[in-house]
Amino acid sequence: MTGAASAASPPPRWRDWSWWRARIEDLSTLWRRSLRFRTVAITLVLTATAIIVACVWMALAIQNDLFESRKSQALTDARRAVDSAQTTLYDAVVQDDPVQMQNLLRSVQTSLSQQAATDMTLAVRIDKTPSQTAPPGFQSGGLDEDMISAALRAHVRAPNQTETQWGQSIELPGDDGGSRPGIIIGQQIVVPDVGPYELYLAYDLDDAARTLSFVQVTLWIVGSALVLLIGAIAWFTLRAVTVPIRQAADTSAKLAAGDLDVRLKVYGEDELATLGRSFNAMADSIQSQINQLAELSLVQQRFVSDVSHELRTPLTTIRLAADMINDRRDAFDPATARAAELLYAQVQRFEELLGDLLEISRYDAGSVQLELEPTSLAHLAEDVLQSMQQLADQHGSDVRLVAPGGYSLVDMDPRRIRRIVRNLLGNAIEHGEGRPIVITVDSNQQAVALGVRDYGMGMTASDAERVFDRFWRADPSRKRTIGGTGLGLSIALGDARLHRGTLTVWSSPGQGTNFVLTLPRTAAPLADGVSPIPTDPLDDAVQLDALGLTQPIAVTGLDADLRGTGTTGGGAA
Repeated sequence: MTGAASAASPPPRWRDWSWWRARIEDLSTLWRRSLRFRTVAITLVLTATAIIVACVWMALAIQNDLFESRKSQALTDARRAVDSAQTTLYDAVVQDDPVQMQNLLRSVQTSLSQQAATDMTLAVRIDKTPSQTAPPGFQSGGLDEDMISAALRAHVRAPNQTETQWGQSIELPGDDGGSRPGIIIGQQIVVPDVGPYELYLAYDLDDAARTLSFVQVTLWIVGSALVLLIGAIAWFTLRAVTVPIRQAADTSAKLAAGDLDVRLKVYGEDELATLGRSFNAMADSIQSQINQLAELSLVQQRFVSDVSHELRTPLTTIRLAADMINDRRDAFDPATARAAELLYAQVQRFEELLGDLLEISRYDAGSVQLELEPTSLAHLAEDVLQSMQQLADQHGSDVRLVAPGGYSLVDMDPRRIRRIVRNLLGNAIEHGEGRPIVITVDSNQQAVALGVRDYGMGMTASDAERVFDRFWRADPSRKRTIGGTGLGLSIALGDARLHRGTLTVWSSPGQGTNFVLTLPRTAAPLADGVSPIPTDPLDDAVQLDALGLTQPIAVTGLDADLRGTGTTGGGAA
């Protein structure tokens, strides 16, 4: 080996258990997602099982039939040869001459080989008493006594068994040093004036074994070809069914994504064609209904916009009259003065509702435009808190601003973001039941965020899902204490999305509510989990203690704690 030592080559990937696990997972995924693969796999398994059972049964049946037929032929040939040899022995006239007797047995051996169709013969004298005239027997073809089992020899030696044949399977020595299958037939043969002999004839079954092997190989090859052929037929047959189903699924996905003009191509008159026509009819109906709804929605939006604009002029006149009456309410009697105050307040609320309706109509029409300015979210939140401090004091809420970040300038529409913060803080004051309210502003490299956390009554999870719906109220019987139109949170969500940001909420009954506004630093949409303020508040007790506030347990205890602290909100922590 020359040069630097080369690094050992990595082991094959198939030796790594992770590689096998990945392949198993791929097959599992394919099994779950592909009807064609699942059906073809089941078809192949069942077909292979049936073919294996059939091939095994046929191989065993052919093997038994082939052995029985070869055995029957060997017994017949042996019977004919032995009968002929026995007749030859009875007809021969031999004096007490050992040479003539030996020649007679040799002629019998030759006759047996010719008539029995085998050259493997063996004759052994049963009576072992020495005799000068009795020849010891003969053997040919390599058959000797050691190849014959003791049980077979015992049956052949039994008295009075000259007409009975006995057979047994044996292994014959092969030319290459191995063995080959065979059968040996045993029977007694009687030599006159000498006595009975054990006669054995062995037949080679190697040709039958080769025939059986050929038949078995043919069966397995044909069976394997049938399995592959059936699998291919099942694959192409299922393809004719699954391809239209796949096309229908893709078309349904496009239809669900908003492409209402997509349709299935229909061919023929079969069931799949009927399904395609039904699907297209359903798509036509859905498209027609969606178009009708879109037209109705457009009419509704135009109606709201037109009505809102038309109400501007009379509302301005009513507002001027209400201002004049309210300015002179001191000259009226108490009942009339109270009526003038209510009229003034309701005209203000109606004007706010009309403004919100106009804003909603702009969102529906898609005509809202942002007026971006570099703005500090922390400073904006501080301004909103100062403007609403009097309202918070009236409700007994201690509002604190915690701003570890958010001071850097970010492009935003300050008017819309200020409206979001005022809406969130106003809701917290109205539903906070006089408990502490914490405004948190923080930032990271991707976004700036503002959270408004109150410890009021809270909401259930189902109510929190609907909190941004238009005109929705968790408790319809609860009276608004600081006005509002029921559109504030819906508009706030629209303002947040217009900035490519998010507005999320967490709430729990008895633990309060937490709204989090997150705005991106750039024009790119926000990714999940990039907000520097979590929606689900963590460790509120530590935060309240750090601010010098007592975490509320009951309303009465909280009021006493607040009176004891005597703190006022408004400063940035």
